[in-house]
Amino acid sequence: MINFFSETSFNLTSEDAYRAWLLQIATSENKALTELNYIFCDDAYLNEINIKYLNHHDLTDIISFQHSEGKQVGGDIYISIERVTENAEVFKVSLAQELLRVMAHGLLHFCGYKDKTANEAKLMREKEDEKIKMFHVEQ
Repeated sequence: MINFFSETSFNLTSEDAYRAWLLQIATSENKALTELNYIFCDDAYLNEINIKYLNHHDLTDIISFQHSEGKQVGGDIYISIERVTENAEVFKVSLAQELLRVMAHGLLHFCGYKDKTANEAKLMREKEDEKIKMFHVEQ
């Protein structure tokens, strides 16, 4: 089950297309999704979570809490739409493109990918790019 929640005025369009894409990501990594929750929020909401649960005091675009076991993956992924919007401007990509990157990033963490070292980050970027290409929405 894949759920989308919003703590801001942001609403994800084409939820079914995103669900199909996320299922495809999990399948392509030989994983099965249990419950996956995406919570779209603002900087203040995500910063509060960052401080309370991770004791980090910096802004971030995503925080994920994994509830995975073996090939069964799931959890809660909090995404700051403010950070994603700003990052899209910095990286000169559309908001839709940057949102796909961040959504894939969270799920890829649940699939076992890390990004702490330079090599891990490089592989994570490659995987994000690979998964973004899998997204299809009928126009």
